[in-house]
Amino acid sequence: MPRYALRTRAATWLARLAATRPRGAACLLVLLLACATCQASSSPRQQHAPSDVSLEYAVKATYLYKLAPFVNWPPTTFTSPEQPFRICVAGDDPFDDYLKQAVAGRSLGTHPFEVLRLQTLTPEVDCQIVFISRLPSQNIRKALDAVSGKPVLTVVDSTAPGEGGIVQFVIRSGRVRFVIDTGEAARNHLTINSKLLSLALAVREPS
Repeated sequence: MPRYALRTRAATWLARLAATRPRGAACLLVLLLACATCQASSSPRQQHAPSDVSLEYAVKATYLYKLAPFVNWPPTTFTSPEQPFRICVAGDDPFDDYLKQAVAGRSLGTHPFEVLRLQTLTPEVDCQIVFISRLPSQNIRKALDAVSGKPVLTVVDSTAPGEGGIVQFVIRSGRVRFVIDTGEAARNHLTINSKLLSLALAVREPS
């Protein structure tokens, strides 16, 4: 079977698997770690139609919203029960429409997921999770500093190794893995569930 067809079939399977509700999120994360072999590398992915992403970024998109139940958010995070839970993609968007389609109709408790695209990060942004891949108009360190101290889970792509963030995607043996910095999480008034910590490739403790 051609590589493109394999990648498309795998992404379709992943989308179905991602339909698992939050109570099954831990099982899904384990399966992602076991099965997310995807021709993954730090090189740019091939460009396809907007509805098609590489398996690498389908896995990363699924991680983004499946991480949410494993984070303890401060009581002041939301001003109302209906306020959206916002996942923001800062800079270049490697997901096309996949992430938006993946979270459609889903929620964290009473908070429906919403995907926003941002060119830069400022202290005024109202996001619960921020994914940073490439920021053509802003230094990644400055972007992270802009939301430091706010209840924002920062996720830095594997294309920007060593740039910090609470969660850093990495590629190991062709699989999407992640490193967690609990010190950065504490600075943003977030605590990470021990189940998620146990699945991390590495955990950086506060210095």
